[in-house]
Amino acid sequence: MEVKKKQIAILGSTGSIGTQALEVISEYSDLFEVEVLTANNNSALLIEQAKKYKPNTVVITNEDKYKEVDDALFDLGIKVFAGQQSLEEVVEGENIDVVLTALVGYSGLKPTIHAIKSGKNIALANKETLVVAGDLITKLCQEYSVSIYPVDSEHSAIFQCLVGEQYNLIEKIYLTASGGPFRGKLRNDLLDITKAQALKHPNWDMGAKITIDSATLMNKGLEVIEAKWLFDLKAEQIEVVVHPQSIIHSAVQFEDGSIKAQLGLPDMKLPIQYALGFPERLKNSFKRFNFLDYPNLTFEKPDLETFRNLDLAYTAMSKGGNMPCILNAANEIAVAAFLKDEIGFLNMSDLIANCMEKITFVPNPSYEDFVETDRQTRILASKLL
Repeated sequence: MEVKKKQIAILGSTGSIGTQALEVISEYSDLFEVEVLTANNNSALLIEQAKKYKPNTVVITNEDKYKEVDDALFDLGIKVFAGQQSLEEVVEGENIDVVLTALVGYSGLKPTIHAIKSGKNIALANKETLVVAGDLITKLCQEYSVSIYPVDSEHSAIFQCLVGEQYNLIEKIYLTASGGPFRGKLRNDLLDITKAQALKHPNWDMGAKITIDSATLMNKGLEVIEAKWLFDLKAEQIEVVVHPQSIIHSAVQFEDGSIKAQLGLPDMKLPIQYALGFPERLKNSFKRFNFLDYPNLTFEKPDLETFRNLDLAYTAMSKGGNMPCILNAANEIAVAAFLKDEIGFLNMSDLIANCMEKITFVPNPSYEDFVETDRQTRILASKLL
């Protein structure tokens, strides 16, 4: 009997997660098929991907590049659309089984909401969607009977540890962090950090935004907030542990004190494959972890004084409401400014803290409140620069 292939829409196919997801799909062409590809700006790579994978539809968000993409793909019969609205509408296609949201930052929120309302299961690589509007997203998933399969390596690890444990209560989870390129450094050591230094991650190969977030530990802060919503946890149930080897991707402690952890070499293709193939584990040829290659796995407490962003994220999560939305928007402006040499490494935390103090707090925000909070925070953060 022929197996029906899962039809995948990849939002952000030209980024780090998107390109690796396409490698996974190539490996399992008997199980998966590309239905939709989208890109923001990288028209050349989008065209190349579309010619190889022959999706039904592509979207280029930058409308100036529409003609270039449409001309290149016209003879293949691939539908080409442009603009933000097309990105939001394309996920509603009836052929789509899973939407992989690999967009960067706040831009992932609205397309994910559209996908959920269309009953599509989500493979979530865009943590900011849950950071900004976790309460709204989790309620929509319940209302439309949609599952979220986490793609972040840490959340995938927790998700894997919880399979078969639906009757057992979680006592706490441990989210592991590599510590980034500046682990062990003190504040004075970081006064003159350049973007070139911050972009050198010791273990993972990622896009620029997430690499800077890893260097400041904001990435771990965003993951803490994401974990709260994915696994229905309180702040005190989420502990961050610095684990420089990045072999234990995260762990769950149950009420009896037993801990389950997921281990493996740092490779994003594994959590992508798990999310797309769930509930099955698919055989692959990835390099295997060998205990003897790693005789020492070490663990440390994160330094919240030097890396204030993690502390700011816990504060935002505890406060709730629109505070994580403020945190996220201010951080996106700070990171963009750092990548343009407009702000110092340590000053990013000051900018975020300043916005969290000054933007109006909304305890029970609607979607419109999130949009307005995001807009106001970006304006304030840009002024404060």
